[in-house]
Amino acid sequence: MIQTINIGTTANDGTGDSIREAFDKVNDNFAEVSRGLYAQTALSTPVVYASGEASLVGAGVGGLTVPANSFKVGDSFTAKMCGKLSCANNQQIHFRVRSNGVVIIDALAYTLSTSTNRYFDLILDFTIAKIGVAGTAELFANGVFTYNKDAGNTIEGVNFGLISNTVFDTTISNTLTITAEWVTENIADTIQSQNFTLTKVY
Repeated sequence: MIQTINIGTTANDGTGDSIREAFDKVNDNFAEVSRGLYAQTALSTPVVYASGEASLVGAGVGGLTVPANSFKVGDSFTAKMCGKLSCANNQQIHFRVRSNGVVIIDALAYTLSTSTNRYFDLILDFTIAKIGVAGTAELFANGVFTYNKDAGNTIEGVNFGLISNTVFDTTISNTLTITAEWVTENIADTIQSQNFTLTKVY
């Protein structure tokens, strides 16, 4: 959304007040569109091979819940997460993103190379394409997961996406959750988030 405002020219004739008002209006518009919703302030509980599917989100400030009937068409969000992981070679991890318990992004099982106390990044994007009950509402979502492996300290990863138009429902309260699950079982497998932010970008 782009709004053009004629702020005139600076002068000592009182027009400075109108210029300030114009800038304030622009700032208000930006604040309405783009704002932080959640910021993690504590390390998450480590997800280990015996945890099953478990949350990767740590305690923080803000909120991860959107009240019923609050979404508008075009509402867009970005979630960014980073942290540390360790695993043996050829271990599989499965990321899922849920809204009110319903899977809205499924990264499927991804096979990792040996990684010892390395960093990972998980970046997610969501856009509300249609609003309504399940079967009417539509959500466009995509993401990318990358990590450093031990061999050569190189970065590997995978991208993924989903159009959710059968189970997503904007008429109910929606709470975002991000989970990880080790498909393979090895005592070396562990992942923990350090930073996580959720931002409304449109």
